[in-house]
Amino acid sequence: MSGAVVAAATTPLGARAEVVLVSGISGSGKSVALHALEDAGFFCVDNLPPELLRDFIRLEHERFTRRVAAAVDVRTAGSLPHLLPLVAELRREGVDVRVLFLDAATDVLVRRYSETRRPHPLAKVGTLEGDRLQALEESIELERMLLAELRDVSTIVDTSQLRPAQLRHWVRDMVGARRTPLTLVFESFAFKNGVPLDADFVFDVRVLPNPFYIRELRSLTGQDEPVADYLRAQPEVAEMLGQIEAFLRRWLPGFASDQRSYVTVALGCTGGQHRSVYGTEWLARRFALEDATLVRHRELDARDRH
Repeated sequence: MSGAVVAAATTPLGARAEVVLVSGISGSGKSVALHALEDAGFFCVDNLPPELLRDFIRLEHERFTRRVAAAVDVRTAGSLPHLLPLVAELRREGVDVRVLFLDAATDVLVRRYSETRRPHPLAKVGTLEGDRLQALEESIELERMLLAELRDVSTIVDTSQLRPAQLRHWVRDMVGARRTPLTLVFESFAFKNGVPLDADFVFDVRVLPNPFYIRELRSLTGQDEPVADYLRAQPEVAEMLGQIEAFLRRWLPGFASDQRSYVTVALGCTGGQHRSVYGTEWLARRFALEDATLVRHRELDARDRH
């Protein structure tokens, strides 16, 4: 650990500090997430070297006692090995530190870069013969490798299918959720649009009866009572959701004891409108009394926030 971090470590910050670290793959929406946190009352700073994190937290809380957020990304790659030990140290002191990692599919990132025409931060690579430019896909894969360890201990949000308004909404929900040892995120999605990269568990409910083929239910969603009534009447729906609940109750305590803050459970159907939405709402209600729960409907949220 660097001298700056070691020197600052002698003075605990205390439990009154609340910190969100935003990291992730370049082009995945970190600026949007920071703006959402700023709107939620956080004091935000971009591209903060990890060595300065403790001093930054202390300064802001001594002066204003307010929540802070900092973006830490591959531009400070040389300092990233110091970040994880520092986060662990802050948590031992009682600081509420949450690490948010934004990710997206490579083809989506390539499209976003082509639209903005901005270079990737790792596009220029130093060699013995001097600097050379590497392909965008190479830069993205190198960035994934450099940030892999940080990703493994973070709350991941897959922004591949998210509009900026959705991402802002999801970030505000995450920082506003009540704090418990484990926060469960239940998410519905459509397999035709890809499996969420942020999912810890993925369950396929396409084998269940599909309300889409009933004319009166086709335009409705799993949040509407007629669809819920139809699915409740199908014995295999209750059986499958009950088995998913039992599986989660058996294995979730292991995630909590492993210091995980968030676990994302994703249910997918064909269109992300009926079966997965109903199942997501059902599971969220079943776990809401014991754990903090968040509900996301990727396809419905995209439609509502278009």
